[in-house]
Amino acid sequence: MFTGLVEDTGTISRQSTTSSGQRIVVQTRLDLADQNVGDSIAVNGVCLTVVDLVGNSAGSSVSFDVGPETMKVTAFRDHLRLGAQVHLERAVRVGDRLGGHIVSGHVDGVGALTARRPIGDALFLAFSAPPAVHQLCIEKGSIAIDGVSLTINGVSADGFDVTLIPHTEQKTHLTSLKVGDAVNLEADVIGKYVRRLMQGYGGAGGGAVVDMDLLSRAGFIDGDKY
Repeated sequence: MFTGLVEDTGTISRQSTTSSGQRIVVQTRLDLADQNVGDSIAVNGVCLTVVDLVGNSAGSSVSFDVGPETMKVTAFRDHLRLGAQVHLERAVRVGDRLGGHIVSGHVDGVGALTARRPIGDALFLAFSAPPAVHQLCIEKGSIAIDGVSLTINGVSADGFDVTLIPHTEQKTHLTSLKVGDAVNLEADVIGKYVRRLMQGYGGAGGGAVVDMDLLSRAGFIDGDKY
């Protein structure tokens, strides 16, 4: 589990093909002395397992295996290359502050940058989103873009937009994105559960469907407003 607060931007220093996919080696300034083989680290928002590491207070070299399914469903298929910069976040400890939002590291879809423009010191970015992600986007809701926890400012017919504050511009590689570049998207997990709940449970055997009428009759919402 992660929070979407990037700890470092690492660099892919080695890449090789394996029988099960690809292995990448990432150089980072993080002190990974407390990490072990088998631990999870989010790489551009993708939860990957550490398969080898060399770490000290001056920096670390950490290796990950990337399977064919991960290559298929993430933006890694476009951006996994030597010299590429990647966002890194170690798994959150129980009891840590949750400064961003709950991020699982399981990418829901791949979007693309459709527009960018400066707004003073900030940066406006608009993205397209596949239907499975777009239907979970709400204004002022949370979304993880390449593992970065951000607040959605607005939702369009086929995408959404965010604004990067100077701190986020300095600490992430999102400012280097060009129109058309692909990004990993993970929708807010709360939205996923709400969507599943609204579909109802019971399958072929029937069962109550949670809809606006049921919520109104149960007193959760004002039916006259919907």
